[in-house]
Amino acid sequence: MKISIKKLKAILLYFCTYTDPKFLGKVKLMKLFYFTDFGHIKRYGAPITFDTYVNLEHGPIPSAIKNLIDTASDDIDSSSLADTIRVEKPDGIDMCRIVGLRTFNEEDSKMFSKAELETLKNTCVRFGDKNTKFIEDASHKESPWKDTNLLDTIPFGLAYNDDDCRVSKEEIELLEETVCRQ
Repeated sequence: MKISIKKLKAILLYFCTYTDPKFLGKVKLMKLFYFTDFGHIKRYGAPITFDTYVNLEHGPIPSAIKNLIDTASDDIDSSSLADTIRVEKPDGIDMCRIVGLRTFNEEDSKMFSKAELETLKNTCVRFGDKNTKFIEDASHKESPWKDTNLLDTIPFGLAYNDDDCRVSKEEIELLEETVCRQ
């Protein structure tokens, strides 16, 4: 993951502010990150977080971000996200709900390019009021998940195989090579 923790917190606040809170659980949150990163790749040739995505049964997940969210859920005292989100486990609901401790604001938006903000907005417009099953099913239709096996790392270059990709496979692969060398 090559994103600053401050920018990651801003993304979390964006999702908490611009999605329906009753549907924002951990699984949906992981898919929001996936659609944001891979949506940005498909349009601009680069992800926003640069996290490593892994194919899991319920769809692709950003591995480092998932670990940070798990820590916020399991050990809030040692979580670097303790000032940004809390993870609630409501009685009678089989979901860990993600709750922002404040709303996304103008200061947060300064951390993003216009293209990144547009991508975040597009993701929330598309999935903000949808439940986990809907976004999970949508992720299963994407080449990055379909073209890898369970527990495989998902290469960014697989985004090229989706019809909505606007950049060349070579541009995405060049980015991957550059990132892997750093």
